Amino acid sequence: MSYLKLKQNMIDMIREQQIKLGYRSEAVRLYYPRQSLNRFLDNTAGVDELQELLSGICEELSKTIGEVTVSHQGERFCFLFSPKVSDYVHEHMEGAEFIQDFVAEVSRHGAKLEDVLAVFYRYSDHVHVERVAQGDFDYVVYFEDGIPDSYRYCITDEGCHIIYHRFTEEDYRDFTIPSQF
Repeated sequence: MSYLKLKQNMIDMIREQQIKLGYRSEAVRLYYPRQSLNRFLDNTAGVDELQELLSGICEELSKTIGEVTVSHQGERFCFLFSPKVSDYVHEHMEGAEFIQDFVAEVSRHGAKLEDVLAVFYRYSDHVHVERVAQGDFDYVVYFEDGIPDSYRYCITDEGCHIIYHRFTEEDYRDFTIPSQF
């Protein structure tokens, strides 16, 4: 079973955190729901089976990027990354130019949606921009060909600043499909 998608997502999340907050050699925690982890692993494991599987993956990750452990409470899993993982991610920031530029723009006081979209268009001509009818955010924006990344950026223009949330394509679909009760 390949865990490369999960590893890349973890690195992407730590990169984003370091871009937003600055780099520090410190422990980091990331939380994932069981459903998301199973998708990364192309699996359907229950909680206990997933805990065992993830413990093995953490052992493998620890050999290359630094110590990683996993625990869970119900269906919510917590990965604890040692400071060495933060160091590893910081030292390997190559390829993070888009997210760096994007975060810099949304962090700028007075940023407008047009300014944020301009960052996307600097990296690709294949940008999908969609006005969203639901109340959680105003737009979803992503690169149609997945380059330089395949995340869905859910953007809200609050007048004097822009806020965003970033989802995998699958988690975005789960987020936007209404529950059938």
